[in-house]
Amino acid sequence: MIQRNSNQANGEFIDAISRFLASPPEGTPSEVIEAFDMVGTREFLPPKLFLETVEQAPVAISIADPNAHILYVNSAFEELTGYKRDEVLGKNESVLSSKSTPKSVYEDLWSTIRGARVWQGKLVNHRKDKQEYLAELVISPVLNGDGKIAYFLGMHRDMTVLHRLEQQLKFQKELTEASLDAAPMVVALVGDDGKVLLDNHAYKALMGDFRGTEPANLILDALQQQLEIDLDKFCEIENFTNVDVRLDPPSGAEPRWFACSGVRLAELDEAARNYFRRPGDGRCCLLLVANEVTGSRKRINEARLNMMRAGMAEQQMLQTTREAISGAIFKLQLPLNIIRAALAMSESNVAHLRQVMEQALRSGEEAMESLHISLPKPSSEQHSAVNVNEVVHEVLNLSTDKLLASGVVVDWRPTAVLPTFKGRVNALRGLFKYLIDNAITAVNEAEHGYREIRIETRLENQDQDQELVIDVMDNGPGFAPSIRLKAFEPFYCGWASAGEHAGMGLTMAQEIAISHGGGISVDPDFLGGCRVRVRLPLAVSRGDFLE
Repeated sequence: MIQRNSNQANGEFIDAISRFLASPPEGTPSEVIEAFDMVGTREFLPPKLFLETVEQAPVAISIADPNAHILYVNSAFEELTGYKRDEVLGKNESVLSSKSTPKSVYEDLWSTIRGARVWQGKLVNHRKDKQEYLAELVISPVLNGDGKIAYFLGMHRDMTVLHRLEQQLKFQKELTEASLDAAPMVVALVGDDGKVLLDNHAYKALMGDFRGTEPANLILDALQQQLEIDLDKFCEIENFTNVDVRLDPPSGAEPRWFACSGVRLAELDEAARNYFRRPGDGRCCLLLVANEVTGSRKRINEARLNMMRAGMAEQQMLQTTREAISGAIFKLQLPLNIIRAALAMSESNVAHLRQVMEQALRSGEEAMESLHISLPKPSSEQHSAVNVNEVVHEVLNLSTDKLLASGVVVDWRPTAVLPTFKGRVNALRGLFKYLIDNAITAVNEAEHGYREIRIETRLENQDQDQELVIDVMDNGPGFAPSIRLKAFEPFYCGWASAGEHAGMGLTMAQEIAISHGGGISVDPDFLGGCRVRVRLPLAVSRGDFLE
């Protein structure tokens, strides 16, 4: 007996369908004819093409009657389930069902398809060898001419591998997030539009410390100043490691220091239109890691403060000597000028008197020359990159004992990130020391129960030029309009108790500001005390500074 192969059987089946459609028997149900009809034109889809299309489809296809008894399965169905056609024809579709699928899923499935609606979902099925797999199903009711369900068309594919990959990806994502959250350093993934795509608990805590301001933006602003990177060309930023960044909290708390590193990454692009785009053509993001080094930086700064305290004490002593000698010169100049004027008068031509006056003038001029020679010269200082926030904060630390002794509350309000500029850092420390000492004296003279000094820093644009603005405010008596300009004159002292004041503090502060291309002014509209405003332009180059 010769056994026919499947191709011969399919060929005979196709020929039989062709002969049947060419001359359908009387009484043939209309839905059978309509199944092969092309949009009502009575032009039938060739049975061979229909069968070959379904047979060769890569998706497992089955046709069942309204009671879910299998009438037809294709080759992909056999390959996926392990069942041959003759093993499942006439059997219920439940032959594939696994007890791992909840009953509620089947109830939803039957409720949907019995309502003549398409059901899509996932079931856990098992193959002939009882091995389970995750099946993604689409079950569509096929209606007859009366609108009743004649068949169920089912299509399903194996989603086991994809499900496994999704679970692995989910696990990796959870593991990554857990690792990031457990990390003590600040971690953020920043898109090229400046938005944070991913962060960790340390980052969120830092955002809370900065009152909701994105720390990533503050850090990038600081890095832009230090590394001179162009944030508009995000994808061209080179990787960097351990760049120290200073951030000043808006609450006036201690500054925070971070050692920052960054790695440029290609941003995840899920848009379908970008599927064929080359990797280098996509958008970029930056993995930003900031390890807080405030503790170690504070220890270093304390050592620096001790050195600065000694240096400023020496500088103060030198300045006091300069002021004393300058004051002596200033006071000696007046009588000498009188003697010169007297000698120039004809009435003073008495020989003996003239001789005495000329001798006094020579002695006075010799004394003046000696004083000029003994006047200490100001020390020269190299220009360097200066962070105004850091300089002001150092001066406040140096003035802590004096502030506490006077019972002064300091309200320190720095801008979180300020650009650096070229300047003489020791001279600038002296400038702010003069202003803070002046403010302390003012609140002491006012004798208020509450004594406050407020200091603010910010960046302003003036006629397209940027300048740093530092306001030193106190709730003292303020400046009367008549002395707002006079207060900056040498040796003018407007305090009720002059004490050791030589009247040179504001004068020296003004000279330092002018030498940096800026200036100092007293705000005439400030109420409840005094506001001294310092302006330091960023555009002044190193060669423009006065020594």
